[in-house]
Amino acid sequence: MALDARVAALGAQVVALDGMVAALRAQLARDSSNSGKPPSSDSPFVKKPAAKRSSRTRSGNPRGKQPGAPGTTLELADDPDDTIVKSPAACGGCGGDLAGAPVYASQRRQVLDVPAAAPRPHVTEFQVVSKQCGCCGAVTEAQAPEAAGSRVQYGPRIKARTTWLVCGHFLPIRRARAVVNALLGFEISAGFAASVRAQAARLLEEGFLPHVRALIASAPVAHADETVARAEGALRYLHVACTEHLTAMHVGDRSAEAIDAGGVWESFTGVLVRDGYAGYAHLEQVEHAWCGIHLVRDLRAVNDPDPTGQSWAGMMVRTLLRGNTLAHAARAEGREKLTDTELAGLDSWYYGAIAQGWRENETGRDPLHEAARTLLRRFDKHKDMILRFTVNLAVPFTNNTAELPARAVKVQQRTSGGSWRTLQGLIDFAVVQSYLSTATKWGHDTLEVLEHLFTTGPWLPHALTPEAI
Repeated sequence: MALDARVAALGAQVVALDGMVAALRAQLARDSSNSGKPPSSDSPFVKKPAAKRSSRTRSGNPRGKQPGAPGTTLELADDPDDTIVKSPAACGGCGGDLAGAPVYASQRRQVLDVPAAAPRPHVTEFQVVSKQCGCCGAVTEAQAPEAAGSRVQYGPRIKARTTWLVCGHFLPIRRARAVVNALLGFEISAGFAASVRAQAARLLEEGFLPHVRALIASAPVAHADETVARAEGALRYLHVACTEHLTAMHVGDRSAEAIDAGGVWESFTGVLVRDGYAGYAHLEQVEHAWCGIHLVRDLRAVNDPDPTGQSWAGMMVRTLLRGNTLAHAARAEGREKLTDTELAGLDSWYYGAIAQGWRENETGRDPLHEAARTLLRRFDKHKDMILRFTVNLAVPFTNNTAELPARAVKVQQRTSGGSWRTLQGLIDFAVVQSYLSTATKWGHDTLEVLEHLFTTGPWLPHALTPEAI
């Protein structure tokens, strides 16, 4: 009897150790495909398995330019700056002199290049004249234009281009200064290059941001996300509120109060697409939709270490992706919703996966089983939020709409040494990026809208979408 008890105890220990090994393997295998880690954190030295890791499916199209797609080519200019005639001096057959021979044919070939030297800055002088009245003797001075508020200053175009490099192309201040000076013939200082971002942010805070926030708050579907940034030696959070055509960002901590400080969600009553962060749970007046790709990554983190013992997670992944396929097909057909049969099938697969998961995780106290049970409780409790994209086809499967604008702060941080020197610099960057992101979504050239900002004021979107009247 003692031997049997000893064998049983060792068997239980082996099961527990197997679970711990699987959990440790899962921890070591975490990357951007099965967790919230960014792709940039994936090791370039670890060979990926041959099995497809992405939830995307192949389109079947060949790589590169697609058949029938319009091509692009350089066109000849009608008024070239220089024309150089190249004529043969001697005959290629007999060697005879061709100096007086008639022209048989001529080809036009052109080379497009930058000028040999950087252009000289265009200087506009305003002479502000004062005149004395012959009747009363009063002296009246003409009003100087706003663009010439001081003795010498830079104009809106150079401000726009510097801001464009710093905020639109994520160049560090000193590199942006070097580019401007080398290509445009200026001698701007690093201080000026740093100041234009703040100037742009102040111009946007009064008109653009309140306008865009009000539009997002009126949208039927909107997206939220947050990402970590480091400024002044501490972790901060960049918050994104956006739609397909609008973006508003702000900086704070990760609290519910900081989320509300963006000025959007307290008055929003539509569907909010987000990840699983509980900081949005206090928004009870909205319908919540959980990003499907976040859920797929969480499921793969459980399934990959033990595909047989956690088969339910693979079943749930297939259910979510099947729902996404059905939703895409319904939109392509112009339908407003899935059929009752399609929805019933998804419900059956969904509950079947959960039932299988509880059977597979009845026992086991190792970290992998604990993580699986946590995930099962999440799917059990939040089905409506998870499958929102199947009952409302205006809701997308992913939260990429919010995640893409948030990447800008990561790119800028990486090019600038991994941290923002000042918190205000991060705040100003978020404001300017809100403007550039929105303009890009509307199909506007970002340099043009920055010139607009520094001349007549910010460009403003007139509605939720460009198609709206």
